[in-house]
Amino acid sequence: MNRIRTKRDLVKLCIRNKVEVLNFHYCGWDGHLKTLNFAIRDRKHLLSLLEAGERVDGSSLFPFIEAGRSDLYVVPKYRTAFLNPLEEVPTVDVMCSFFDRDGKPFESAPETVLSKAAKAFREVTGMEMYTMGELEYYIIGPEEPLYKVPDQKGYHESKPYCKYADLRTDAMRAITAAGGTVKYAHSEVGNFTLDGMNYEQNEIEFTAVPIEQAADELVLAKWLMAQIAARYGVEISFAPKIAAGKAGSGLHVHMRFTRNGKSVMTSGGELTDTAKTAIAGLMDAGTSLPAWGNPSKISFQRLVPHQEAPTSLCWSFSNRSALVRVPLGWTGDVEMASKCNPGERLLRKDFSDKQTFEWRASDAMADIYLLMASLCCAVRHGFEMDNALGISERTYVGLGVNIHDASNSKLMESLEQLPASTSQAADELEKDRAIYTSRGVFSDSMVDYQENFLRNL
Repeated sequence: MNRIRTKRDLVKLCIRNKVEVLNFHYCGWDGHLKTLNFAIRDRKHLLSLLEAGERVDGSSLFPFIEAGRSDLYVVPKYRTAFLNPLEEVPTVDVMCSFFDRDGKPFESAPETVLSKAAKAFREVTGMEMYTMGELEYYIIGPEEPLYKVPDQKGYHESKPYCKYADLRTDAMRAITAAGGTVKYAHSEVGNFTLDGMNYEQNEIEFTAVPIEQAADELVLAKWLMAQIAARYGVEISFAPKIAAGKAGSGLHVHMRFTRNGKSVMTSGGELTDTAKTAIAGLMDAGTSLPAWGNPSKISFQRLVPHQEAPTSLCWSFSNRSALVRVPLGWTGDVEMASKCNPGERLLRKDFSDKQTFEWRASDAMADIYLLMASLCCAVRHGFEMDNALGISERTYVGLGVNIHDASNSKLMESLEQLPASTSQAADELEKDRAIYTSRGVFSDSMVDYQENFLRNL
């Protein structure tokens, strides 16, 4: 587990483990993790890197920077450092922030956009936004004849029916060693064979942490998982759709809000108006959020009816056809552990702080920082609207209602639909531009670039 908090902690880690290599990591506009390697000569060299950072060519990383002013600094965030669990040579890795030539955070860096979004949310609401991701993926390897699982019946299978359980465990351990807050991991529904290859879907889910930390964790997780898959000699895919008629992979994002360190999600076992206001923001911005959360053509092949993927702007409890789902949250006065463990005393603990709600449209093709920033903007928008509770009431769908069932056609017609393509997502982004550019979170040039990118895919 990561226990680094300060530069002093980080230096101690390096000395104690006789670290030879230091890796700086950061994301450009494409959302891919980049790496700058250093061979540590001595303590003085280490301190110089930690305190001053290093220069990089910003013109190769961002589309919003002039070639004549392209130099940027990358400076490590000490709290993100970890002893790399996959390297044989003692190695420390650390995430970095971008700064311009004047020593100011580089405005076009996705990580900076997220930081501004989180700050604006705190200023408007007085709350902290916590998020956690459900990272779904496929492992693709040679077909194995033994212990086959029926097509699309892989949910929570165990070894030997789950062929890549060991890979999943290794990934979970590596992510945890890197400071990631893994909640659990399991096999998912998707399981099929095609042209002699086995496609097995799995998921690693995280716990709710401050939104900026959550983004760092997910970016690192994808990077570590790809390395581990390569060592197993198989391919890992975060693509939202692998094959028609088969389960797609999403990056569902759970959200929780706190004030003065306490959850404001429930009261008396019921969802609070605060939580409903946040959901209303997602409903009002719902058609434009895919511009950030689903930035590929195949993203919209996943967002189709009858595949546990949302298509309509609505929310509900425990309903996987809804765009926002409120899962079970231990909000009632329940005591289950003593019932299945006779002799154990009643705990009478309050588990209501576990309550979240889940945005179900996005996928892992998204730039994680821009996805989180856009969700943060949308939720903040809910608290800036006058009719938020009216919107949440109008878009609520009852527990157990399948909006895709023919008997609910009138309900379906009454609900706004998600865009069906990247070009439609670009149009919706233009309509909702002010949601993202308000308070200076996204720049107009970023929105312009994203719209152009989506229209030309």
